[in-house]
Amino acid sequence: MKQLQCPRCKSESTAKSGVVKGRQRYHCKSCNYYFTVLKEGKNIDPYYVIKALQLYIEGVSLREIERIMGISHVSVMNWVRKYHIKAPENYEYRPTYKVLTHAELLDFFREREALRNAGCMITELGDKFMVIKWERFRKNTL
Repeated sequence: MKQLQCPRCKSESTAKSGVVKGRQRYHCKSCNYYFTVLKEGKNIDPYYVIKALQLYIEGVSLREIERIMGISHVSVMNWVRKYHIKAPENYEYRPTYKVLTHAELLDFFREREALRNAGCMITELGDKFMVIKWERFRKNTL
C-alpha cells in the first residue's frame, strides 16, 4: 500500500486519524498537521466533454447544450475556459439544431429543401443524432 504524503511537509510518515464528513482524515507525524484526502469529484466521460465543446464551437448556446446533453452549463463554460475554446463570431449565419433518431435523420435528408442555402453538421448523441444547420440571415430590403 502506498503511503500518503503530507501536503505541508511532503513527509510520508502519516497515520489515519478518523473520518470527517465521510472522508478519511490523516495526521502527519513529522509536522503534526491534520489533513483529508482531496475529493476526486465527478468525472465526466471525455466523449461528452468533446461533444459539448463541439456544440459550443458550432454556435449552440450554453443553456441549449445543458438541455440537450444534461450537463450543467457551468461545467461547459469551465471546459471552454480550461481548453481556451473560442466560438466563431460570424453573425451572418444562424445555427439551428434538431435531435433526431436514425429514421428521422433519413427523412430529413430526403426533403429536397432541407439544406437549400445552408450547411450542416451531424454529430452522434448516444442513440440519436444531432443535426446542426446554418442558414444565412436574410436581409430585409424594403
